[in-house]
Amino acid sequence: MTTTSSHLEVRLQQDMERLRDKILEMGGLVSEALNSAVKALAEKDSQRAYVVILKDQQIDELEKEIDRLCLEFLVRQQPAASLLRFAYSAIRVNLELERSGDYAESIARQSLKLGMIKTHIPKERFQEMARISLPMLASAVSAFAHQDLRLAEKTMAAEQEVDGLKSHLLADLARLYREGVLPFEALNPLMMIARRLEHVSDQARNICQEAIYTCTGESVRHQGAEVFRVLFVDQHNCRGSILAEAIGRSLNRADFLFSSAGIDPRPIAAPTLAFLRDKGLETAGLAPKVPAQVPNLDHYQVIISLDQAGRALFPTFQRKVVRLDWQLEPPIAEAAELSILEQYHEFLSAQLHDLVNAVARKTDKNQARK
Repeated sequence: MTTTSSHLEVRLQQDMERLRDKILEMGGLVSEALNSAVKALAEKDSQRAYVVILKDQQIDELEKEIDRLCLEFLVRQQPAASLLRFAYSAIRVNLELERSGDYAESIARQSLKLGMIKTHIPKERFQEMARISLPMLASAVSAFAHQDLRLAEKTMAAEQEVDGLKSHLLADLARLYREGVLPFEALNPLMMIARRLEHVSDQARNICQEAIYTCTGESVRHQGAEVFRVLFVDQHNCRGSILAEAIGRSLNRADFLFSSAGIDPRPIAAPTLAFLRDKGLETAGLAPKVPAQVPNLDHYQVIISLDQAGRALFPTFQRKVVRLDWQLEPPIAEAAELSILEQYHEFLSAQLHDLVNAVARKTDKNQARK
């Protein structure tokens, strides 16, 4: 080996170690923020919550530095094979960690809201989720940084347990709200915290997938990003939004996913169920729920409000989402239920037909350009 090639090899290893150390540093900061946020929730410690919120800027700055290091490494070293995979994956891992830092900040902000509400918080349930999802993230970062294939595969297996805990917790919170034990002002923050903790395990899974890709060259990321997700929201999720979801599902479009939710879910009335069946619409799987109970809510591209209550929910959704307002005419008191449902069905069917066709045309044009 010549002196020049030896020097380049040393420089390559130094750059790799620097990048690896920064990823580990980022993982440590995010893990510390998440642990502090959960502790602030459990102890109603507003000072600790404020510290988490203020320190999020430090995580954001480190994310920018790691991005810069990754790009410099790619340009200067022009790596190949596993080193190239590591550099590209480091960019994605950096993003996953930054998102997890955002989740810590979100949990801290929600804990501040809850601190002003006099109600019992089932902190043990959230701590139970945190005891799995937070170590998952730390292990995922370690697996990626040290290229530990076995640790990555082992860590990914814990994700399903977190999903199960979140589903049971959301169902219990919704029940407590319906029973009048939990006020709505507390329901929303608590459901958001549960979702954030579940998302941490999702980010850990994604980092593990990057570790496996770097080690083996095989991509194990889930497909399905091409599915277009549409959510209908209104007050009670028992008439208009449920009807819209049923109509959407009846289109049998594999490239679309339709769901619905309401601020104050109520059971679907018998006349509505009978109307759905008369129209040949499938009723299995239709269940009134609050937005936080919608699986993968953050992945929805379009949120459609059907009344004033649904419109009021818009600010709670992520910014990168299309918001549409399909206000259904409020029913006249003396109008027959069947007549109301017929009007809603006609209006929603036409609107959905136009929306699906518009999205399909846009998708076809994008594919034609490729």
